[in-house]
Amino acid sequence: MALNTSAETPIPVGEVSRLIGGWIERLGAVWVEGQITQLSRRPGAGVVFLTLRDPSHDISIPVTCFRGVFEQVADVVGEGARVVLHARPEWYGPRGTLSLRASEIRPVGMGELLARLEQLKRTLAAEGLFALDRKKAVPFLPQLIGLVTGRASAAERDVRENARLRWPAVRFEVRNVPVQGASAVPRIIDAVQALDAHPEVDVIIVARGGGSVEDLLPFSDERLVRTVSDCRTPVVSAIGHEPDTPLLDLVADLRASTPTDAAKRVVPDVREELARVQQVRDRALRVIRGLLDREERGLSAALSRPSMAAPYRMVDERAEEVADRVDRARRALRHALDRADGDLSHTLARVVALSPAATLRRGYAVLQREDGTAVRDPDEVAEGEQLRARVAEGEFAVRVTP
Repeated sequence: MALNTSAETPIPVGEVSRLIGGWIERLGAVWVEGQITQLSRRPGAGVVFLTLRDPSHDISIPVTCFRGVFEQVADVVGEGARVVLHARPEWYGPRGTLSLRASEIRPVGMGELLARLEQLKRTLAAEGLFALDRKKAVPFLPQLIGLVTGRASAAERDVRENARLRWPAVRFEVRNVPVQGASAVPRIIDAVQALDAHPEVDVIIVARGGGSVEDLLPFSDERLVRTVSDCRTPVVSAIGHEPDTPLLDLVADLRASTPTDAAKRVVPDVREELARVQQVRDRALRVIRGLLDREERGLSAALSRPSMAAPYRMVDERAEEVADRVDRARRALRHALDRADGDLSHTLARVVALSPAATLRRGYAVLQREDGTAVRDPDEVAEGEQLRARVAEGEFAVRVTP
């Protein structure tokens, strides 16, 4: 329960330490797993001191045990070993420190570690972290490569030297981190996240020059696997360990067998690219030359045809025919016009001969009433009616008399 304290009613440090110790004692004995990072076996001392660290987190806790407890596993347990121990939390009041008092230590066997990794692998695969459709393509020519590797390591040298041999202008953003041991996982995670947030980094290479299964355990850590899965930048795994596959190889967007292989697969070879460009240019030149040759042959064939060799010969050959047809058309038209003229003359003569004017010229006259109608019968006129007589050269008035 929370204590009722205030600035006016504080409690002594000793009381606080005593209360913390009481709370810790209630936890009881627990089984704890971790990695031994420090081990102190002083000659003649009855107590062994060690530090147990969580490989996945930057957390450690001191552990003490009687020499007899440790001697049972001393041949198989040392610094860097993974162990499971049965311990009771202890609070040392005078110094205010927490530690574990181990009563039993069990080394974690390789078979057990591999079984746990296999179980973790199945779990992550079921979540889809290793699915191919999640893989991001590595850019053809990265402008800036992020490199996570050990300081002054052969892996770093292999990646950088091989990359520069292939493309001298390549640039690197290097993060040197521990690649094994208790602090490896958090440091690698921080480096990967920093490079993923870098606006100019196009691809991230995580490289290590191989090692034993125990040395490569950080690269199968669940936190690291999930961090790589969440990266927006393509990640290349170059652990260099063929017999066993760290989980980082499965979640990475590209797996390289070695750091050297990573450099070759991430950075193009300028000589090869220049050769490809030359091949494309040669192929294009051959295609263009072939096209020009084919068109030139076609043009030569077209020019060799009679119609192209003497283009006016056809016109000349048809000119006489056209002139003959024009003459025939003119003769036919002239004949048709002459015949039409004769027919017209005959028709005109008949019309003239049959016209009233010709009759009048022979001495006849036409009598017309005032309304212009012709008189055809004497009974049609009355005595004293005024008529008009029309003759060949004009007309005059007449009166009907009895």
